[in-house]
Amino acid sequence: MRNLKDSLLLAALLLLAVSCGGRKKAAPAVHDRSFPLLSIPTAYSDPADRAAYAAEHFWDGYFEGDGRTDSARVLGVPKAEVEQALANYIAVLDQIPLPQARKGISHLFDQIAAKQQEDSTNLVYLAMTEMVARYLYDPNSPMRDEDIYLPFVQKLAASPLTPENMRTAYDYEARMCSLNPRGSVAPDFVLTLRNGTRVSMHSVQAEKTLLFFSNPGCHNCLEIIQALQADAKVQELVHDGRLAVLNVYIDEDLKAWRDYMPIYPKEWLNGYDAAHILRQDQIYCIRAIPSLYLLDKEKRILLKDAPLEKLLAGLY
Repeated sequence: MRNLKDSLLLAALLLLAVSCGGRKKAAPAVHDRSFPLLSIPTAYSDPADRAAYAAEHFWDGYFEGDGRTDSARVLGVPKAEVEQALANYIAVLDQIPLPQARKGISHLFDQIAAKQQEDSTNLVYLAMTEMVARYLYDPNSPMRDEDIYLPFVQKLAASPLTPENMRTAYDYEARMCSLNPRGSVAPDFVLTLRNGTRVSMHSVQAEKTLLFFSNPGCHNCLEIIQALQADAKVQELVHDGRLAVLNVYIDEDLKAWRDYMPIYPKEWLNGYDAAHILRQDQIYCIRAIPSLYLLDKEKRILLKDAPLEKLLAGLY
């Protein structure tokens, strides 16, 4: 029987095959070509091996072709198809070991750069790097993953194909993405509760710890609070002491924070960073609020700035 990880890998690969290569019954829009279907050799029967193959070879057929790049298409393929392909690709990367995922995304950058160098008039480099950054780094992307994005943005910062005025920004992004990779121990900090009690994050005892960086009045924060409260499994984990939720405020308006206290679940540790270490010292990369980190019993990072859906999957 396949375990959960194998099942997820297989599902991602099936999605990849269905979404990227199948012909639609409706008349296709006018364009140069369709995104090519990846064909995985039958010798790769294990889901993990198939995913590793896809990580390395997913884009081969696409970059072997040529076509126009403009606002509607990239290398002759409708932009919507390329974006769907990228989403499918990231879904595969998300289910394989991080070193393999990083190798895959690094190879994708090399393919993009090589294609641009073939024809300097094509806009493929600009179009594809913008798309990857939007999917893997934009705080609003449900597929964001700084750990996978890191080698891509490092190459962006160093590449002569990147406009010189953008390299400094990409270099900064790379340094922020390199903070606290998955598997590293999360930096400790002190949380000050409403009653003045000071709690070290590392002193919290639980099988898993959820760091929830939030602000009072933040609509997305409220949605996460409500979703976590409505999830029976999360409530069970918190009630049994297996999950500790640290709701952390990093700004300075303590009156607004105290006024919002009735919204925060009482069973959570709701506090603020009185020393402003989190904002000033940048020991965490908190690019936007809300931000969610999931830690294990030893406070090693399992998920970093994770979308809610990925977080819930990590808890189960």
